[in-house]
Order: sequence, then C-alpha cells, then structure tokens
Amino acid sequence: MRHHRIAALAAAAATLAAVAACTEEPAEESADGPIEVVASDDACEVAVSEAQAGTVTFQVKNEGAKVTEFYVYAEGNRVMGEVENITPGLTRELIVELPADEYETACKPGMTGDGIRSAFTVTGEAANLTEDEALQSAVDSYKEYVHNQSTALVEQTGLFTDAVIAGDIETAKALFPVARTYWERIEPVAEIFGDLDPKVDAREDDYPAGPTDPAFTGFHKLEYDLWITGDVSASAPIAEQLMTDVQEVVARAEAEELSPLQLANGAKELLDEIATSKITGEEDRYSHTDLWDFAANLEGSEAAIASMRPVLEERDPELVAALDERFAAAWAALEVHRVDDGWKLHNELSEDELQALSNAINALGEEVSKVAAVVAE
Repeated sequence: MRHHRIAALAAAAATLAAVAACTEEPAEESADGPIEVVASDDACEVAVSEAQAGTVTFQVKNEGAKVTEFYVYAEGNRVMGEVENITPGLTRELIVELPADEYETACKPGMTGDGIRSAFTVTGEAANLTEDEALQSAVDSYKEYVHNQSTALVEQTGLFTDAVIAGDIETAKALFPVARTYWERIEPVAEIFGDLDPKVDAREDDYPAGPTDPAFTGFHKLEYDLWITGDVSASAPIAEQLMTDVQEVVARAEAEELSPLQLANGAKELLDEIATSKITGEEDRYSHTDLWDFAANLEGSEAAIASMRPVLEERDPELVAALDERFAAAWAALEVHRVDDGWKLHNELSEDELQALSNAINALGEEVSKVAAVVAE
C-alpha cells in the first residue's frame, strides 16, 4: 500500500508541477534566440552543437512519456547547469554562463542514469557576469553561507558516522536528519561535482541490485541499515567513506568559482528537489524524515535568493515582492507540521496535507524560475 501511495503522490506532484511551470514566463532571448532541445524517452535532440561564450539559453521541450531533466556538463561530469522536473509536454528553460570549452549536454528520461549525451562546444570570449560588482557581491555573500553550512555539515556528519561506527543505532537515527539538513541546504553546490554527489546521496534505485548492491554507499545506504535491517555491524566502512566524501565535497566547494546564474538556478533546483522527491517520500523512504530535507531545501533556496536581493530589488522590485510573499506562504504551509525542534514524519501526513505543501512550493517555484533571466540581463 505504501508503494502505491508514493506512486500516486508522485503523479499528483508531477501534474501540479506541470500546471505551475506552464505559467513560467520565458527568459529574454539572446540575439540568436534560445537553443531548442527536444527530449523524448530515447532521444535528446539539441538544435545546435556550438555556441558563443557567455550566457547561453536552452529551451527544453519534453515530448516523451517520462519526466526528464536536462544538464550541461563540463569535463569530469562537473555540472554547469541543470533543469529538473520537466514533465511530459512541458517546455522549460535553462540559462547558464559558459566560458569557451568542450561540454556535453544530456537529457535524463525518468531522471535517472547518465543521460543521453551529445558534445557541445563553446568558443570565443565574453565578459563574466561577476564583472558586475553587485553580482560579485551576491556570489561572495552566498559563498559565505555555503562555507558556514559546510563547516556544520562536516561536524554533524562526523557525529552521525561516529554513532554508526560505535553501533549506537538510536543516536545515529536521531543525528541522521540533522546531518542531512546541512547537505540539503547546499545541494546545488554539492551537485556540481557529479562524481561525488552520487556517492553521498544516491538512492537504491540507482543500483542494479538495489540496497544490497556493493556500490550503494552514502547517507541512504546507512539509512537503510539503520531503519530496515537494524544492523550496522558491517556499516563502518560505509560510514567512513561517507565522511571522506563529504569532506572532499566541502573542500571542492570552498575552491569553486560560482556564477551568479548558478545561484539563481540552484534556488530553483532546490524547490524542484522538494517537488520531485521530498513531497512523494521517495528520498528518505526508510526513515520518513523527508520534511527535514524539505525545510533545508527551502532554507537553501531562500538563502540563494537573499544573496541576490540587492540586484533583484534594483532590476525587478515587483519580483522581489512576489518572492517574499511566496516564501512566506511556503513556510506557513510547512510550519503547521513542526514538532518541537523537528518535523512530523512523512508518513504521518495525509494526501491533502502533502498536496497543500506541493501547491505552496510550486507557486514559489514559478516566481523563483524568473530570477535567472533577471540576473542575466
């Protein structure tokens, strides 16, 4: 029954996301217009394979039957930009800043796997968006936020993994959603490193043998051990590897030079994360602690927008007012499920309550989707 409930909620969330996203206003087009991408369940047709350096806009239409994602990768699976939760029949835009280099584009039908990839070349030179002092200040502000959250992530993940290694199951269970809070707040930065993010945060669906696959590592493998098997006697190597991987993500994040568009796109990605996995209970399916992740994603999105607030207030004050209203509404919808310093478990919420949360997030996402175009002006 639980499986069928999750499937039904996933379908409802996808439908609600599609309705909300259909109202998204297209970003302003460059001189050559956006690059059209037609995605299906077995193809990813990008209209051109080359572009000039600078701000590049992709307009992605999903003509398949599965929900899809679109990515632009640099060498080493480094994520330059992504747009998630493109439901069948929907068209969404990705605006990304690309210096001259060799890239790959990818569609991911079903939002899993390595995707259907094509080579994409960027040539020439263009001024960086961060040459605008206000945008550079926004990036600096957000990087300070990431630094603070990363410091806490290392500390809390250390406490969590120490409890697993010590075999203290109840303490580890209590620390699991706390450690993940800091991960979820900075997930857009963590996801840039495509080789590390799956090691830390992949789910059993990503592995052929499911939860028993030897390659299954990270937070959710330990979640499985804690809540499903109740046996962590063999989990120490997984815990140690998680700690190593988190430390490497943090080290890379400290050195990463971010584009203002990564802040704008990341704010929307965090809301898409809620819409596609937190609402349905897919992410923390063993512990049902999804609302901790939900709140962390919302906080991370709000922090990214806050860092850009001076720019947005100058360029589009009406959008700022709309963002403030929608963030307040999303928090109000979530706060009714607070329990002391935490949240209700996902399986304690009714379908009506989950739909109310979904409605609030999708309405917020509609406004946040407009930020990238303002930043790219």
